[in-house]
Amino acid sequence: MEVTQDELDGHPHPHLAVDIALVTIHERALHALLLRRDAAPFAGAISLPGGFVRIDESLPQAVARVLRTKCRLHDVFVEQLYTFGDVRRDPRGRVVTVAHFALVPFAALASALAQSDLALFRLDVPWADTRGGAVAVVAANGTAQRVAFDHDAILGTTVQRLRGKIDYAPVGFELLPPQFTLLDLLEVHQAVLGRELNKDSFRRRLLASGLLAPTGRYRANVAHRPAALFKFRRSGRSKGKA
Repeated sequence: MEVTQDELDGHPHPHLAVDIALVTIHERALHALLLRRDAAPFAGAISLPGGFVRIDESLPQAVARVLRTKCRLHDVFVEQLYTFGDVRRDPRGRVVTVAHFALVPFAALASALAQSDLALFRLDVPWADTRGGAVAVVAANGTAQRVAFDHDAILGTTVQRLRGKIDYAPVGFELLPPQFTLLDLLEVHQAVLGRELNKDSFRRRLLASGLLAPTGRYRANVAHRPAALFKFRRSGRSKGKA
């Protein structure tokens, strides 16, 4: 389609934003790192870290800037999720957001959680398998939270994506420290899928997958028999970090 410069300059256009569903596993459950909004719209509600894309930056650059400036995070696994463009999704005007999800081990969130406007909230998923839909967001005291914009739907789409990928892509490893036990990995899969898995069949499948490399080390300072520590073979990894 040919468009003149005058037509381009005079054409009304939406604002472009990025929002990041930053997911971790805490206390064997899916959690997200969210902001408490102190200004309209949705003052007092919680929202995903995000921001408008600057005229001189790419989408990956915008995502990296938001992670760095609002979450004090860098070098984390990030994947583009979906574009949310409902006309009424933002009461301030026409805003289209390119949502991403980021996966971070809980131990790597210390600097982010030191900020007073960031906190972890548990994700309660009211649907099974990969059916999809919005999710509920719950504070540490068990109270459900009001969620700004359509961010509950973005979080739900993130869970749906993770559940759809976890059995064929190594996303679960991104939620673990560099060395982990098979039980650690099982608990990540169960938290993402929202259901119990058979421990023996899970162990056999993962050991046969070629994704695990033994470290020759064992978890120390435990009351029971020390568990072997593994690391992830990253040769097949397809997504980048921001």
